[in-house]
Amino acid sequence: MSLLANKVAVVTGAGRGIGRAVALAYARMGADVACVSRTEENSAKAAAEVEALGRRAWAVAVDVSDTAAVNAAAGKILDDAGRVDILVNNAGVTRDNLLMRMSEEEWDTVINTNLKGAFNFTKALTRPFIKQRSGRIINIASVIGLIGNAGQSNYAASKAALIGFTKSAAKELAPRGITANAIAPGFIETDMTAALDDKVRESIIGNVPLGRFGSPDDIAHAAVFLAMEPSGYITGQVLTVDGGMVM
Repeated sequence: MSLLANKVAVVTGAGRGIGRAVALAYARMGADVACVSRTEENSAKAAAEVEALGRRAWAVAVDVSDTAAVNAAAGKILDDAGRVDILVNNAGVTRDNLLMRMSEEEWDTVINTNLKGAFNFTKALTRPFIKQRSGRIINIASVIGLIGNAGQSNYAASKAALIGFTKSAAKELAPRGITANAIAPGFIETDMTAALDDKVRESIIGNVPLGRFGSPDDIAHAAVFLAMEPSGYITGQVLTVDGGMVM
């Protein structure tokens, strides 16, 4: 299938988990993909997997919280690819701790990566989107940004703010034909959830009507849907992909 034929996508946090799944799903649908990761190793690995599917790929190693580095990276992507049609802000980290014990560094690291990182890449690509009068911005939030979670005040704050950022960007950019939406994953089988012990996993699954954790591909399918041409009348929305956990 070539639902995204001739499109160029930028996916942050593409080295593993949800980001990797999105990058590969886009490639399977015909898109070329700039694979952004903090390390050269992870970005190169993701780009190689995209190229193995017959698409062009660019390995981009950058810290998304570094504004100057993001601006430089976005400029190089535009020079090399010629255009960008889709931006997926997926890069994210956790630094869990109870509020009374949380350090300033733990707070800043999460906010700077999860929220400022999305701001940096969105701002860097907004002018090209406006110039071409098209673009899809897809921000990977979390159900934790909707309901909160003990020990994750920093993460919840970053994801709740990302939802507000998405809605504001949607209103600003809609007159130029640009959409901005968020996906709020529930508990997904990634490196972040692999560290949970069996008792915690059982407790979480007990609150999921579908009775299982999701897979990165579940989120990737949603990201494909929001990037497709037929989804062009959807903007400012939060698509919750959580097995019914917060309905």
